[in-house]
Order: sequence, then C-alpha cells, then structure tokens
Amino acid sequence: MKLTIGDLYDLEHTLAAEYLRGFTYPWEALGGIGDMILSVGAALPAEEYEHTSDNIWIARDATVFPTATILGPCIIGHETEVRPGAFIRGNALVGDHCVVGNSTELKNVILFDNVQVPHYNYAGDSILGYKAHMGAGSITSNVKSDKTLVVIHNQGEELPTGRKKVGALLGDRVEVGCNSVLNPGTVIGRDSNVYPVSCVRGVVPENSICKTGGIIVPKAE
Repeated sequence: MKLTIGDLYDLEHTLAAEYLRGFTYPWEALGGIGDMILSVGAALPAEEYEHTSDNIWIARDATVFPTATILGPCIIGHETEVRPGAFIRGNALVGDHCVVGNSTELKNVILFDNVQVPHYNYAGDSILGYKAHMGAGSITSNVKSDKTLVVIHNQGEELPTGRKKVGALLGDRVEVGCNSVLNPGTVIGRDSNVYPVSCVRGVVPENSICKTGGIIVPKAE
C-alpha cells in the first residue's frame, strides 16, 4: 500500500511542505508540529498575517467568529473560516480556504488547503490532505482503549509508530461520511471515500470506497 507522505499528499498545498519533506511516513511528523508552526509563523509576512498573543498567526482575510477559541501555537490561513464555537487547542496549522466549523475541535494537526471539518468534528494528532472533507459528526480517535502505542495495520504488515497518540492520516481529496469513527492509526489513500456511520481501522487504499462493515472495494473506472 502507498503510505508515504509523497503517496498521500501534494505538498504544494501546505505551509508545512518543507517540514514534511523531512519524513518518510506522515505519522513521523506528528511530534514536531508545534515547533514547526513557531518556525513557519515567525517568517510569515506581517502585512498578510496578524500575529496575536500566544504565538497565533491569523491571515488578515480569514474569518474568525468571536465565540471561537484558538490557543497557540497556531496558524490560520488565507480566506479560512473558523465558525462559532470552534475550539482549536494548539499545535494546529490550518491552511488556506479551510472551514473549521461549529463545535469542531482541533489539536496537534496539519490541515492542508481547502480542508473542511465543518460540523461537530474532532481531529487530533492527524494530518488531513488537500480538499479532504469530514462529514458532520465524524471524528479521529487518537488513543487506543488500552493506551498502548499505536501500530499501523497494513494487510498483515505492522508498522509501529512509537506514539501513544496517532489519529488519522487522510490523503488528498478523501471524503469521510457523517458520524464515522476513524480509529487510531487509520490511513486513507488519496481520492477514497468512507460510507457514513463507518468504523474504520487500518489502511484504505487510494481510489477506494470503504463501505459499512469495513468492506473495501476499488472505485469504478
């Protein structure tokens, strides 16, 4: 299966491109997101980004509603909308033209450009690729119930992450249906879809459909 950063993401669509090029697999990048944001943020042009207290950079053409809560370090990109009641807990790089919706919570994440997490979503310790979309109520579960380290399960192959917290790694243009749960260490390849109310674990190949009950089929040509 295609699991590398190059397999999953077009790095032209994120301020984290240089940082991500330093890793092979996306979960390897989760530990340094906060420091990366501080470095990238310090180089952002003041005429384009307002640098607020607590290491928060917000593009001047972004829309952030007064009842949203944002903790640093954090970058909010151009023409992104952070809606009422959103909670960004820090270590969050949110790209351009994104939507962070009502009651959505973000923590230790990279959202590429044009990502939508618009309704009652949780994304933690995760990377969401260009134009990825999470339907209403879908979440990334980032800690196993037994609190052991997360392992990526890939058709009989086991790839240890060495991390207690790993959410989901969504490739470019992934669509996740409403009220789905992506279990710790889920990887979904580019252009794949997840049915609503699904419980997803392991690896979903690119250009696939993950149906109810974990059935995975290739998309029709």
